Amino acid sequence: MLHPSRDQIQLVDVFAALGHPVRAQIVRALASGEERFCGEVVPDVPKSTLTGHWRALREAGVICQRPEGRKLFIRLRRDDLDARFPGLVELVLAEAPLEVPAGRSADEGAAV
Repeated sequence: MLHPSRDQIQLVDVFAALGHPVRAQIVRALASGEERFCGEVVPDVPKSTLTGHWRALREAGVICQRPEGRKLFIRLRRDDLDARFPGLVELVLAEAPLEVPAGRSADEGAAV
């Protein structure tokens, strides 16, 4: 599992990762800074869907993943993000959750 170093985290990659409503929801769920089992972060989203979201967030430098046995734990890289982009995490946390228009999936809602 590759995680970019603090210096490799790019703002454009972070914005791209956070541009999806589910990924923004994940960041809000991890805001406490505690490491959490991936299955408990957003339990209403299918595991198969989350795999792509974890990858996007990890590759952008937003989260760190740590395997332990058969479980995968994740945490927000808040210190790294605060050091690179002061105020960004607070802005994301303050933002109201994005609503997906009725009749559309979360994936379709991100493109609107």
